[in-house]
Amino acid sequence: MDPAGVNGGVWIRAAVAVAAGGAIAARAVRRKSVDFTAVFAGVPAMVAHTGAGYRFAGLLLVFFFTASRVTRTGEARKRALDPEFKEGGQRNWKQVLSNSGIASILVVLIALITGGEDKCLDSKESGLVTALIGGVIGHYSCCNGDTWSSELGILSKSEPRIITTFKRVRKGTNGGVTIDGLLAAAAAGCSIGLAFVLLGFLTTQCASDVFWRQLLVIPLATAAGLCGSLIDSLLGATVQYSGYCRVRKKVVGVDGPTVTRISGMNILDNNGVNVVSIFLTSLLTALVCTCIF
Repeated sequence: MDPAGVNGGVWIRAAVAVAAGGAIAARAVRRKSVDFTAVFAGVPAMVAHTGAGYRFAGLLLVFFFTASRVTRTGEARKRALDPEFKEGGQRNWKQVLSNSGIASILVVLIALITGGEDKCLDSKESGLVTALIGGVIGHYSCCNGDTWSSELGILSKSEPRIITTFKRVRKGTNGGVTIDGLLAAAAAGCSIGLAFVLLGFLTTQCASDVFWRQLLVIPLATAAGLCGSLIDSLLGATVQYSGYCRVRKKVVGVDGPTVTRISGMNILDNNGVNVVSIFLTSLLTALVCTCIF
């Protein structure tokens, strides 16, 4: 291996990431998928992911574009149900950071260890790299699963049931789940697994038995998407406040004189719940990867 060549490749990818990230960010701002503050968090994350390998940048982009798409689905109905509804999603820097921060740390560590060379999941070669890559897979499976579940589940015709007691609750209640939402979470995780495997066909070189074993990422990511959504729902039902506002006629996340509590304690907001669920899902996926690869 030529260290100079590898390092040169990292810098080339970083330059590509700045150009591509800037173009994507400009488009996202125009479409109201993000606000200007999100650009300052999103572009560095894109650079970090691309510097570690195009496959990691691919996972970030699959999450961003699919999440943006499902967020725009059924906007008129969501406006009446979601207390935090914003046209196009319009995520800010806090939301971008909570959905990419852990993965950004992981890909930087991967790049430092591998020199930017894309690696297959193979504990015999490196258990640490396998665990770190598994963490990234779990991260985006969880992010995508939670987003698809929330954005499509709220449109379900069936009433949600809160995950702690399975009692019916109003749509928009934190911790409420539907069959449609759970299926969406699994499908979202599957899309991350497919992206990882398909991009890996183009970017990695490893022994044939190791190469084909990478297909196990697809069911693993599917399970991680579902698991991440369930963890997020459990946290939402217990440590995130939900109440019904008699004036606004909708579920809200802040207590007040016109609000009747539905569930949860006011310990974490939505961003905090996301970070904790992402961390736990990433950790679990990393451990599973070291066992099966």
